[in-house]
Amino acid sequence: QVQLVESGGGLVQAGGSLRLSCVASGSRFSINAVGWYRQAPEKRRDMVAQITAGGTTIYADSVKGRFTISRDNAKNTVYLQMNSLKPEDTAVYYCNLKAGYYGTDYWGKGTLVTVSS
Repeated sequence: QVQLVESGGGLVQAGGSLRLSCVASGSRFSINAVGWYRQAPEKRRDMVAQITAGGTTIYADSVKGRFTISRDNAKNTVYLQMNSLKPEDTAVYYCNLKAGYYGTDYWGKGTLVTVSS
């Protein structure tokens, strides 16, 4: 079983920055990709950024140039550096890990990011 614990959310003014962290623990697993999704009220959960096992990064168009995903394999941690935040970035941010042959999804409980105008 895989556990993902996010941290780093909070309230920030527009134009500010936050860094989210996600620590993975639990059973040994073969990671296909790790990433961040977000869900605003009454909206679907969408991918924000992802990094594959090979190091390829993928970003949603809405965050390109502002957000950066990175990982520290030694610490089993993935980060999301968020700069130039906008009110529309307000959402619950979820850490996601895809593992195993079938790419099973594992999720954290989420961390709330609120950007005030």
